[in-house]
Amino acid sequence: MNYILDGLRQALELLFGGDPETFSAVWTTLIVTLEAMAATLLLGAPAGFMLGYTDFPGKRVIRLVVETFLSFPTVVIGLVVYAFISRRGPLGELGLLFSVTGMAIGLTILGLPIVIALTAQAVENLDSRLRPTLLTLGAGPRQVFFATLGEARFGLLLAATAAFGRIFSEIGISMMLGGNIKWSTRTITTAIALETGKGEFATGIALGIVLMGIAFAVNLAASAFRRRAVA
Repeated sequence: MNYILDGLRQALELLFGGDPETFSAVWTTLIVTLEAMAATLLLGAPAGFMLGYTDFPGKRVIRLVVETFLSFPTVVIGLVVYAFISRRGPLGELGLLFSVTGMAIGLTILGLPIVIALTAQAVENLDSRLRPTLLTLGAGPRQVFFATLGEARFGLLLAATAAFGRIFSEIGISMMLGGNIKWSTRTITTAIALETGKGEFATGIALGIVLMGIAFAVNLAASAFRRRAVA
């Protein structure tokens, strides 16, 4: 029990002392998460909206594929992306392997099915009378789109929060595509795994505290937004 308390004390010293190695991993995590989330929402939200809003041939097949990818092993995602961006892969010349951008690509693929599936479900769960009512009131296609998007905002928020949780806490993809390089591609999760394995329990606890703190702050902000929107 003493080593846990000692680890916690040392962890707090690292955090409040501004340990550069610790905060390097934090900064890298924030950058790669923001890049992946931006790409995930920009690609996934419109795709999910169209999947839930429109009817077209093959819709059920696409929906099945998207939902299958929800449980796709993350290590396989890392493997596939690795094959494409490695030096022998078709995108090898871009130098994406063991870079923040390379990690962001893999994490975007991880988050896309979540955003697409939950956005589509949110749109499908809207009142079926919404679109006819808007058209009756003289709304154009653009107005119908934004009105529907506004009604589905809580579902979109849920999709974004769920995707953030997966992306922010992922370790396998980050390890495979980033290489866990110190001062460069080492993230909070990969650093926790490495430092704990080395016996550096204090650093692992410090990073764990930061990881939980950021996740709690994001969920708290999302909850506050929902309450304010309802009010």
